[in-house]
Amino acid sequence: MMGFRPRTEVTLMEDPFALLLLQLRKKSGRTQEQQADAVNAVSGRVTVTRREISRYEHGETIPTNHTLGYIAVACGVPYEELLREAKGARTRRAQARRRREHEEDMKRRMLLEGAVAGVTAAAAEPWGRLATALRRGTRVDEISANALIERAADLHVQELDLSARLLQHKVESHLDAITAALPHAGEHERALTIAAGETAALAGWVAWDLGEHTRANSYYKVTAECAASAGHPPLRALALTYASYGDRPSQRKLGLLRQAAQDVRGRGNATATAWVHGRYAEEAALLGDSSEALKALERARFAYDFADHTREQPWVRFVTPYRMDSLTLSVYGQLRRSELSTTADDAVARLGSSLPDGGVVVLGDLAVALLRGGSLDQGLDVSRKFVAAALAKPNTMGKERARVVASLLPMGERDLAYHLCQLTA
Repeated sequence: MMGFRPRTEVTLMEDPFALLLLQLRKKSGRTQEQQADAVNAVSGRVTVTRREISRYEHGETIPTNHTLGYIAVACGVPYEELLREAKGARTRRAQARRRREHEEDMKRRMLLEGAVAGVTAAAAEPWGRLATALRRGTRVDEISANALIERAADLHVQELDLSARLLQHKVESHLDAITAALPHAGEHERALTIAAGETAALAGWVAWDLGEHTRANSYYKVTAECAASAGHPPLRALALTYASYGDRPSQRKLGLLRQAAQDVRGRGNATATAWVHGRYAEEAALLGDSSEALKALERARFAYDFADHTREQPWVRFVTPYRMDSLTLSVYGQLRRSELSTTADDAVARLGSSLPDGGVVVLGDLAVALLRGGSLDQGLDVSRKFVAAALAKPNTMGKERARVVASLLPMGERDLAYHLCQLTA
């Protein structure tokens, strides 16, 4: 094991690798900002920020392999051993995610079994308490309300791993549950109204992905109504930004995103702000407006430096660092920017050997960016990796990426085109 492993006692919420990075910095006598400066001095460019150093030390993200090399030099430790520790951390994250998914499946199974058999033991779970409260006509308690709100947030994360068809049933069932709870919400009415809007927005996104565009627009309209009812403008921004992916003229899309940017102004909206400006940058790049696209991308990246997607509004949890990589790659590829190659390398390194949530989307955006940017061989290689990953983990956004990748393939890539067509079917 590494001789510089931290001796700090590890709690259930702490990861040994995060503690290791924290101790390495403290041994160097640096603040987080000084650590970022030291790493950037090694790399010769702005590789990390103070906020990213904080994320590393809190176990929120794991540095890319490139960044690990710079950290190793800055802290005077062997790169190979630091890389080994990072690999262990990635494995632990994957295992924890699988455990959570298993526990959620077990809870849902218990709920369904309880509903069918009428087992009163189901009332021990939040879902069971909610069902009992509704049957008795009593108010929804805090635990049940929080369970509904947390479930709405979780569905936005599941979007990265599930196909639209599988996700649709879950989302619409949850929307039914919140709708049934609202008349009994009492003091939790505003919070549940916001959760209902978040769920309706996701239902709209899934419907659009399935080609049900009229239905999608109806869901977005309901989301806006929830935002108005709850007095919560960021919720309308969610609907507007989802709607910006739809089949509308580009200038109309920019108008939706400008309104969304207004709706996410203020404290506590840094992640939402980053996503909205990132989407604006994508659409401006598609119009060929390089200046406007790069300014919007800079605003997005600056906002994300102050963001915490795990602690802000529940629905922003899908706006991970991988998602920001996707937005950046999309803009650079469309504009054929020289930064594309370095950004692509960093994005692949950040993904690591075990594909994280959202990794399929990043591979798709990377393939599109490289093919558009003229890096044909590298683009085809990444396209094949994207196909393999998307077939293994179909999701709502991978399908759209497959369409774009297929449209950019050169003649002669029939096998690859065939597999991409399977993804879009």
